[in-house]
This record gives sequence, structure tokens and C-alpha cells, in this order.
Amino acid sequence: MKATAKAHTNIALIKYWGKRNEELILPTNSSLSITLDGFYTTTSVAFDEDLSEDIFVLNNEVITGEAYRRVSRFLHLIRETAGKQNLYARVNSVNEVPTAAGFASSASGFAALAAAGTRALGLDLTHEDLSRITRQGSGSACRSIYGGFVEWNMGEREDGTDSQAIQIQTENHWDVRVAAVELNSKMKKISSRAGMKRTVETSAFYSGWLDSIPNDLKEIKVGIATKDFEKVGAVAEANCLKMHATTLGAAPPFTYWHDSTMRVMQTVQEMREKGIPAYFTIDAGPNVKVLYLPENEEQVEKILKDIPDVQNVTLSKIGPGVTYL
Repeated sequence: MKATAKAHTNIALIKYWGKRNEELILPTNSSLSITLDGFYTTTSVAFDEDLSEDIFVLNNEVITGEAYRRVSRFLHLIRETAGKQNLYARVNSVNEVPTAAGFASSASGFAALAAAGTRALGLDLTHEDLSRITRQGSGSACRSIYGGFVEWNMGEREDGTDSQAIQIQTENHWDVRVAAVELNSKMKKISSRAGMKRTVETSAFYSGWLDSIPNDLKEIKVGIATKDFEKVGAVAEANCLKMHATTLGAAPPFTYWHDSTMRVMQTVQEMREKGIPAYFTIDAGPNVKVLYLPENEEQVEKILKDIPDVQNVTLSKIGPGVTYL
């Protein structure tokens, strides 16, 4: 009753920002992402009849508190699905992603945990079934089950049975690159979950955000299908800015950006003015992801590394879905 799985993080081009059901993690809008090969989590899950509680080890550190409870609750969902509620597990996870810094560490983390946990208990699930389970650990994690370009359909049913991710193009469809610009790897003050909840409940701009999503999704899917980099980049960058604008309309207002975040954004826009096609996107954190094409990689990397306060730049290709080791 042991399995090991590896899952890569994803970066949303059309953002998931808000839940209509907190318990089942049902989103208020559909979203679209690309899976990255540069950031990933490897997790082993071993169920043991001799254990009286779950044990969670992350990067060689025994985890307690809310992070432990979140993992244990998710393991219980897997146990219920397999009909083995009385079995506890030892989880050993190695996270090659800065945790809680806006690099979607929970996406790769819960995708790897879901894949290893279900495999360890002998569940033979389709990717769609696995995506639905994974969604209940971390919303964005349901997209990391797949490689390539992935859409998370929000669904309409109250029980969440039609809310899962699907792959719209494989990782071999198009060679788009992403530079992950690390400015601050510290844990953010306001978690994604808390930020979403405050925004949904209080932001004066939230309804406008939701109204804009269907057209953004339509346009970016056309851009991906036709490999129109300017269209994809422009839609993704605008969608990112609209998402972050909703946090400024919340009560009380907040932002995930630092002054260095703004410097990277401005530098990317200056690249375009100089004829280098590049676009930024930012999740719930200060760090920036920059979309570019392979022929511009050397220039883009050098320019980004020369920006003050940039600690690291990690270059990624489009990555694969979950694998079992």
C-alpha cells in the first residue's frame, strides 16, 4: 500500500480567483493554465495498519498545525473513496517549489499527493476522476494532473461532479517558455484562500472580473490553437491585471505585489517596445512569470536577471502531467 508520484506546478493564464463553495472548492469561474517542467513535487504515500494517525514530512521536516490538518483531511477523502477509513498514512514529500510564495506550490503538492494516495490504495482512476478528487485538496491542483494546456471547467452542479480539469492541448503542441522570476521566497502574509474569500465577499470590482472571463477564455483558446503568441500573451497579461485589481477593491484592500514586482512588470513591457515579445502573469504572490518564445530566451533571461531585487530566474518549458515513480 505504497506509491510515489511526481506532479508539476501550473501557471494560470486565465486565473481562478474565488469559490462558490468553500468546502467542495467549486470555483466562481473557469480557468486555463499551462503546466511547467521547472517546478514540481515528488510525494510518497505509504498506508500502514500500525499507524494511529497520519504523518506528514515535507522537505525532511515533520509538519504540524494547519498544513498537517489540511493534508490529513484530504487523505481522509481518499480513504473514504477507497472504503478504507481506518488506515493512516506516512507522507513524505519533496517540494521543488518555493512554498506559499505565489509559485503554486499547493498545485503540484496536492496533485502528487492525490496521485500517490489513490494509487497506494489501489484506486484505478481516470485523469478526470483524479482531477475531481484533487480539486478538493487545492483548486488549482486539479489542473496539474495534466501536462500541456489545461482548462478547469467550473461546472454547474452543486455536488461538484462536473467541475474538473481537461487537457485542451498536449505539451508537444507548442514550444512556449516561462521564466519564473523569484523576488521573495518568504511565505506571503495573506494566503490565496484568505485573499479569495475576502475578494469574493467584499470587492467592488469582483462582478466585473467574472463578467470578463468567458470572452478571455474564448480568445485565449483561439490563440493557443493557432499558436498566436501575441494574442495569448496579451489576454493572459490583461487577465492577470484584472484579477489583482479585484484585491484593491476589497475591504480592507490588499495587494500581493512588492515594488520589485512592479519593476519586473515594467521591464517586460519595455521588452515589447524594443521588439522582444514577452508578457507577464502573476498569481497570488509577489513573484512574476514571464511568457516568451524560445528564440528570445537568452535575451529575456539576461534582462530579467539584471533587474534589482531579482533573486533567481528559473526557465521552464511546458511540462508533463502526473507520473508515477
